[in-house]
Amino acid sequence: MVLEDAKFQEQDFDTNVNRSWATEFSLEGITYATSLFWQPLQNKDDPYTEVEETAGGVLEGADLFCIKPGKAPQFGICVSQEGYKNGTLAAAVSLSTALSDRSSFVGVFKVKEGWWYTCVRNDIILSDGDMLFLKEEDAKNQFMSMLAVPDWGRKIAPPEWEIEETEYPDLAKLLQRGTKNKLQKIKALRGSKLFAVVAVSAIVGLWLLYSIVTSIFLSPPKRPIIAPVRPKVVKPVEQPPEIKPWEKLKNPSEVMLQCKMGVDALTHILPPGWKIGGLSCSDSSITTSWKREVGRISWIDKALNKSGINFSGKSISDDGNTVIVSVPFNKIDIISSPPQYMGVDLKNVLNNMFQAIGQDIALQSFSYTSPRKNVYRSIKFQFKSFQNPAVWNDLLIKFSGLEINSIKYDVNSKQWHYEGAIYVL
Repeated sequence: MVLEDAKFQEQDFDTNVNRSWATEFSLEGITYATSLFWQPLQNKDDPYTEVEETAGGVLEGADLFCIKPGKAPQFGICVSQEGYKNGTLAAAVSLSTALSDRSSFVGVFKVKEGWWYTCVRNDIILSDGDMLFLKEEDAKNQFMSMLAVPDWGRKIAPPEWEIEETEYPDLAKLLQRGTKNKLQKIKALRGSKLFAVVAVSAIVGLWLLYSIVTSIFLSPPKRPIIAPVRPKVVKPVEQPPEIKPWEKLKNPSEVMLQCKMGVDALTHILPPGWKIGGLSCSDSSITTSWKREVGRISWIDKALNKSGINFSGKSISDDGNTVIVSVPFNKIDIISSPPQYMGVDLKNVLNNMFQAIGQDIALQSFSYTSPRKNVYRSIKFQFKSFQNPAVWNDLLIKFSGLEINSIKYDVNSKQWHYEGAIYVL
């Protein structure tokens, strides 16, 4: 999953920059914070120390957080400069605790500010499972991509989408029923630290009072001494230059080729009585699943063990009819690939190239504002093709600033679905 969208309040930032997500919504007079970045919480006894030590390394500039209790405790972090406010209720905490009877659910709720996408798997809010999209299309695409994963306890979607096996409960009632935890400052003083500060302040106060009384009543008057004081020069703290997103890209050529090799290897595993489903590549791994027809678990276990593939994860559904596996890619190089085109020029080049080969492509302009207020722009693309990644690799790597986000393969139609972005000037 990739969390790479922008979500700020328009009144707080330059309205000329396109935003794809927002930070909060209001329902029945109550404001809820959304689009937090969620991480597992290891230290239940002292969560504040863990949050303070790890937040900065996970999300640059993070200064607010919220705790999600339950079987799998987590903490969500965000940046106040992006429009978040201390004391705002966290929507994902309220919803996940209200629906805690189901360990996994995926849903989209339509609110005044946009479409809130939420996804919980095995009691864990996914890192990109709390997003308030401004466009209905973005929320629907994210929701539909997760339907390929089996065994959802609940699937929630707006009725007008007309998606089978979905429901649409009252969001306001669910949020009222759930736990109400608020955003807090990460650097706030708590517990023993607060007690220590209060104690030290009291000691300093008593010392100052004693000094004042002594100087007024017990000390002889002193002649004033006037001496020149050298002004104190404070050197400004120099911040390191901001790393631009195209300076830390995963090599797109390696991503595409390793995805192709992974699909080839997995589709050659043929356990008797089991049918493979769709395959999905991120920029670091490939995931797929098998559905049982007449086979047994021992048969597919044997086939997977004899495949020679190093699986990073394998899970079996409660009814034993679905097996999900993931395979990590080999180490992919990080490269710097600066953009070469302006946005309009790149769209024209891509459209012209795809028209020449009779291939449809969907393009979308996208921009992201960093915590230092730098704006980075890209052109997102997606298309379907019967040609594998090895073929498209030769065409796409000609564009500097290329990033591959997702590649999916449909074993029934033999069709590939590509999603990515190209950074522009």
